Amino acid sequence: MKYAIVIPDGCADEPQESLGGKTPLQAARTPHMDRIAQTGVVGRSDNVPPSLTPASDVATLSLFGYDPLQVYTGRAPLETAAMGIRLSPNDWAIRCNLVYVDGEAMRDFTAGHIASEDGAALMKVIQQQLGGPVEFGDLRGTLEFHAGVSYRNILVYRGADSPFAADTRTQPPHDIPDQPISGHLPQGPGSDLLRHVMGRSRPILKDHPANRARIAAGQRPATQIWLWGQGKAPSLRQFAQVYGKRGAIVSAVDLVRGVGVLLGWTRIDVPGATGYLDTDYAAKGRHGVEALKTHDLVCVHVEAPDEASHEGKPDEKIKALERIDEHIVGPLLDALPSYGDWRILVSPDHRTPLRTRAHAYGMVPFAVAGTGVPPAGQNAYDEAVAAAAALEFAKGHQLMKWFLG
Repeated sequence: MKYAIVIPDGCADEPQESLGGKTPLQAARTPHMDRIAQTGVVGRSDNVPPSLTPASDVATLSLFGYDPLQVYTGRAPLETAAMGIRLSPNDWAIRCNLVYVDGEAMRDFTAGHIASEDGAALMKVIQQQLGGPVEFGDLRGTLEFHAGVSYRNILVYRGADSPFAADTRTQPPHDIPDQPISGHLPQGPGSDLLRHVMGRSRPILKDHPANRARIAAGQRPATQIWLWGQGKAPSLRQFAQVYGKRGAIVSAVDLVRGVGVLLGWTRIDVPGATGYLDTDYAAKGRHGVEALKTHDLVCVHVEAPDEASHEGKPDEKIKALERIDEHIVGPLLDALPSYGDWRILVSPDHRTPLRTRAHAYGMVPFAVAGTGVPPAGQNAYDEAVAAAAALEFAKGHQLMKWFLG
């Protein structure tokens, strides 16, 4: 049996007045997703337990069949795996965004979707001036700053004497658009260090040549780093051991491919995949189809719908969904039957309403078709059809076992 999973990240939404009372999924032309609904079944799942933050780290673990209440340790450790950064048992990984703060409010958690080249130049000077041995009060450790993709970077704290704990609280910057940052700074154990480092980054970045060039070009500069998503290395059983399938992951986002790497899946990097609205959808589809030849399960993740919601752009969200349908879902649907028995799953990880521009709790719609999945008489893949469906997984991690059959 061959399996394909397509994740239109954050696509689940609410009816929009600007779309005539439709959600982006309902407004988008998605004939291939609708064909999955018509020949298979639409249901809903809750991928984020109430005690955890509604974000892609928690939701992706659920969607891949792992109970986040059992295995989740934080977002950043999942991304370090994709970046090839090793964590010792006492080390902590911390997500390090380059952000644009103006008037002491979070104006852009991506610093204008800063180019990776600019981001790397800024992170280099951050490492030079803030990295290395750190003495902060009685604390003795080492800080390592690692450049990632665009605005997404990693800080690793190494040292036997760690200031952080399970009750250290940090805020994802994408969940506070245009809000004052004062009420969302780190709290709890180790927060003084995080605040100190964030504050020190401001004068370092202010007059950097990369930022001056961005301002001259009419682009937003990176005014500081924002630290969040801390955690220790998780312990995850290999997907092949748990489910008996060899997997591959296609994603431009370190978090998602990091989860795949930790599960033992093959990481497939696609030229032109950006993790943004301008990603090369067709290239992702081609690589997904090609990976079916050598893997039991192939997962193609697309961040674009989530980014459109964070920017409050319903038209861009619709465009992203239509491109995912045309260039990824369609080709996979065409290729799968040639292998004999097959199944396909389309599902977002979590909800990202355009109204709030932030991740949210709640059920998300999924659609499954293929061998052994009888039609349920549903005509479309969207939130309304899913809400009326009988098939439901209150614990989202149970969907994977059902999907694999």
